[in-house]
Amino acid sequence: MSLQVKNVVGGYSQVPVLKDISFDVRDGELVGLIGLNGAGKSTTINHIIGLLTPFSGTIDINGYQIATNNQEYKKQIAYIPEIPVLYNELTLKEHIEMTIMAYQLDHEKAWQKAHSLLKTFRLDNKLDWFPVDFSKGMKQKVMIVCAFLTDAQMFVIDEPFLGLDPLAVNDLLDLINDRKKQGCSILMSTHVLDTAERFCDRFVLIDDGHIEIEGSLAELKAKFPDAGDSLNNIYLSLAKGELK
Repeated sequence: MSLQVKNVVGGYSQVPVLKDISFDVRDGELVGLIGLNGAGKSTTINHIIGLLTPFSGTIDINGYQIATNNQEYKKQIAYIPEIPVLYNELTLKEHIEMTIMAYQLDHEKAWQKAHSLLKTFRLDNKLDWFPVDFSKGMKQKVMIVCAFLTDAQMFVIDEPFLGLDPLAVNDLLDLINDRKKQGCSILMSTHVLDTAERFCDRFVLIDDGHIEIEGSLAELKAKFPDAGDSLNNIYLSLAKGELK
């Protein structure tokens, strides 16, 4: 079932940023959320993760809505923000312990998974370090480890490739593919269109708070045959208003 966004109107004040948007992310699918700066991507994500409440419309994840079952709804989600959110006073080990408690995970199994993830992202020798002092890329790796440590069925990932070295990008894509095979769903906002083109199953293009178009790359090419054969060309043509 996974994520279903239906007729959502929302924003940060009385003036809506999102204007009656609807889309879904199915089980075992990676969907790229694409749009210019200010198009509504972050606002969409903030509504999905529960930081904002829609003025109207519904957001459903695996049969749960935040208004009727807040705890179960949020347990479905693992979120990797564009700007890492870390706590000054907590070590890497304590960040992992906090994630285990927040998601009510089996402690032994969770740490087995954590050690594997830490080794993958070359953080296994930094458990007693304070991530707040890490580089941007290392902070991003901490957020990735904490997210993929969980048993979440819905991953929301905002601009994950910014600051990551090429090896870490490859490791993250491997994790995403593994979770897709397990039936998890991933919504990923990104401006790195060449990577999105190679790995996303479908795309949702948002512009000025509206869903401009959604579909697979093949469907986008069929709809706009004169725009070129790449996601980047189609996206740029749409952004410039050259396609209707």
